[in-house]
Amino acid sequence: MRVFIPRESLSSETRVALVPESVQKLTAMGIAVTIESGAGLNSYFLDTDYEKAGAQIVEDRASELGKADLVARVRKPPDAEVPLLKPGALHISFLDPFNEAELISAFASAGVTAISMEMIPRTTLAQKMDALSSQANLAGYFAVVKASERLNRILPMMMTPAGTISPSRVFVIGVGVAGLQAIATAKRMGARVEAFDTRPVVEEQVKSLGAKFVKIDLGDTGQTDQGYAKELTPEQIKMQQEGMAKICAQSDIVITTAKLFGRPAPKIVTEEMVSGMKFGSVIVDLAVESGGNVVGSKLDEEVQIKDGPRIIGIGALEDRVAVHASQMFSANIFNFIDHFWNEESKQITRDLEDEIFGGCVITDGGSIVHERFK
Repeated sequence: MRVFIPRESLSSETRVALVPESVQKLTAMGIAVTIESGAGLNSYFLDTDYEKAGAQIVEDRASELGKADLVARVRKPPDAEVPLLKPGALHISFLDPFNEAELISAFASAGVTAISMEMIPRTTLAQKMDALSSQANLAGYFAVVKASERLNRILPMMMTPAGTISPSRVFVIGVGVAGLQAIATAKRMGARVEAFDTRPVVEEQVKSLGAKFVKIDLGDTGQTDQGYAKELTPEQIKMQQEGMAKICAQSDIVITTAKLFGRPAPKIVTEEMVSGMKFGSVIVDLAVESGGNVVGSKLDEEVQIKDGPRIIGIGALEDRVAVHASQMFSANIFNFIDHFWNEESKQITRDLEDEIFGGCVITDGGSIVHERFK
């Protein structure tokens, strides 16, 4: 089997789909790995690093796309590259399938088996392949680092000869993977941390990290079978906003992480809540790429509200820690290949009845096969 890793097409993307460590493991399995020259540079991996791991460095991207049995990358491919792929080949990356109907149709027309990393089931067995979680972990961490760098004060309490400095207050909205990591990071940095989520089941997790769980009675809420928060009614959203407004006003940092799988992010922090926050405070909107949780946030921009907070809307914060983000994504890709590897045929076993494989394959055999996208 031949695996190809092209350079990422999005200029702002710093990650690479495979790092040399994973390449070495794949070549040991008898898999030929080719890397487009310069693919790892933004993640600080040189072509020579890949060559030492057993990969072949190639310059002709189009030719290699047509030869590879499996193409892996971080972001979705340009539409023009899909017809270049070999019929029957596997393509693995984030695909944003809910918003890319034309791209999915192109994969089907090309006879390519398209695997969406967003659709990896959130099960215990699939944890090692769950790229959404691995990347969200880093985004939650860096959200706190970025916020603390832009804040006009320090996070921990300090007792000095000049007096005692009280700890900064951090409010995390949404206690998924990113939210939990944000809570843990802010606590390690010495802040006073509060958190809210519509799912009461996460209260114990919040408390285990030393943070305070904010209780707002919204009536009947819960989570999907994938572990995501269910969409709230307009009445519940209003109750949530009223309950959070006072906490936001007291906070030095607010981090929002609330996303709805396959849908635009809910607007949680209103214009009134933003204007009620302290001058010099900071908001980090981790859902900005899917529409944002904060009114006024803008993708890849910092917005300074007059006499109010600074809203940070940088997309894909995990890109800011490219080395570890690439290592984790690469491990997810390797674990996927390794899990479905057939040692006898030296190929990946394609079983659409398998919970994991069938759950993340969007197109196969010239058709759209995933039930949610047919």
